[in-house]
Amino acid sequence: MVALKAAEIDRYIANPPDSVNLILVYGPDTGLVNERAQALISKAAAENDDPFSQVKLDAADIAADPSRLVDEALTIPLFGGRRTIWVRENGTKSVLPAVEPLLKNNDFTAFIVIEAGDLKKTSGLRKKIEASKTAVAIPCFADTARDVDRLVDEETQSAGLQISKEARMALHTLLGADRIASRGELKKLCLYAMNDNRIEVHHVEEIIGDASAFAMDELIDAAALGDTVTLDHGLERLSASGTDVGVIASQALRHFQMLHLCRLKANQRIAVEDVIGGIRPPIFWKRRSKIVRQVEIWNEDFLERALIRLNDAVKEARFNANLSTAIVSHTLLAIAQVAKASNRRR
Repeated sequence: MVALKAAEIDRYIANPPDSVNLILVYGPDTGLVNERAQALISKAAAENDDPFSQVKLDAADIAADPSRLVDEALTIPLFGGRRTIWVRENGTKSVLPAVEPLLKNNDFTAFIVIEAGDLKKTSGLRKKIEASKTAVAIPCFADTARDVDRLVDEETQSAGLQISKEARMALHTLLGADRIASRGELKKLCLYAMNDNRIEVHHVEEIIGDASAFAMDELIDAAALGDTVTLDHGLERLSASGTDVGVIASQALRHFQMLHLCRLKANQRIAVEDVIGGIRPPIFWKRRSKIVRQVEIWNEDFLERALIRLNDAVKEARFNANLSTAIVSHTLLAIAQVAKASNRRR
């Protein structure tokens, strides 16, 4: 089966067909990957209370014993029902050798969900599953504006709160890089505004102003503006908070892609302020002057080099978890030095 289209995914997860017994969930949004994998497992295990029929494995377990996945898939639950197997592939150990026998001979009743990172089209695991008739690949990319709106609606309605248009627009600039982080920030916001019945911009500024999502924007702005002092402080702050540096790198990559697009438009003699004003979803008003300045100090050539470095950092951080903080920090500091030098020349 081919990979599911974005519009089909939520409906598919809510009611996966019994004919599918192996699903790969992958993508750069690790929070969304985890949320969807959890939803699939929960759906499959809803009618089975036997804890021994629910198995969790990681890539290291399978690499140490490649036949274990097949053994678990063929094991018949003692008290009946459908066995669920949740596999977490971390990018350092491939589970493909253990998965291939199951794709060739799918005569098993277990339901297997493989949670993976951002797999390329050339990935052996992704190619094999997309080509299979009994397996499905579900991609998970960063939330779009529509996804953020739906997430905001879910959390505010669950809390019995309304939200102003201005507050919703502010949230668009702060959420979306990671589903779990976004949902966590929204729950905290709803709890904070519970006694006011309606979420306004000041609630967003007060409660998410010091949150990791906003701190991440400050961190990226510092790198793009050459503010090495704020960048050093921000890196220490986010590292101490436990924020996934891979998420920071991905967010920085998207930010510089936006700057590159703005720079190209500005090169066509469009006022930078007008270019920034036309971005959708809109830039939070408190950040606009910083973004205008970034477009002014970065030229097209330097932006393209920064994009290459950030893309490499995203990949290296993903495959070298122990060094990810050092890799991303070094990349952002190098970018900040370029911006600082550009500022001096102006």
